[in-house]
Amino acid sequence: MKSLKLISVLLDYPADDLWQHRDELLSAATECQLPAARGLKLRSFVADLTDQATMDAQEAWLALFDRGRSMSLLLFEHIHGESRDRGQAMVDLMETYQKNGFEIATRELPDYLPLVLEYLSQRPVEEVIDWLKHTGPILELLAARAGERQSPYALLFEILIEIGHGEVDLTVIRRKVATEARDDTPEVMDQVWEEEAVRFGNEAPSENCLPNQRLPTGVKMTDKQVTP
Repeated sequence: MKSLKLISVLLDYPADDLWQHRDELLSAATECQLPAARGLKLRSFVADLTDQATMDAQEAWLALFDRGRSMSLLLFEHIHGESRDRGQAMVDLMETYQKNGFEIATRELPDYLPLVLEYLSQRPVEEVIDWLKHTGPILELLAARAGERQSPYALLFEILIEIGHGEVDLTVIRRKVATEARDDTPEVMDQVWEEEAVRFGNEAPSENCLPNQRLPTGVKMTDKQVTP
């Protein structure tokens, strides 16, 4: 699916060469098989992004996705947190990639959303919809949180939700997100990155948030639940 490949590129850190391919990105946004209104908004997103100075766009991306964990593009951050289940989930996901001939040529972790989308862009439509449906709770959180922060990146998450579900209704999740404490302020970040006690043995941290439904074929999960 061309739309997934394009969103994969747009969600990734805006490297310098993004601006060199501006015309190609605009053409791709036009050619995506999306509803007309969404297609226009996606083209506007590309235009607005590449109209910015490179460093400004990069700083905006870092401010949204790299400060705090609530907007992390690592899917298992939202599913397993710091639990030991995360390692096995990574192994399972890598096996799924390898089984389907998808080789990772970057240093990104396998659950990095732009990488997941690149993989899905090569898969059958039915499989794409299956994956996006079952990552829906995470995508909805990211869409609502990005919207709460008035970030244009909210559009990309909304499009992914629509591909998986056919519609977007974030009313309830937006109300919940509006009451969340921000985790990207300097004060909170200082607390988070302070030296923490090291834990040994078999006891796993308790702060996990796993969706209460199955993940796509090939990806295992436990019985915990995603919560906003």
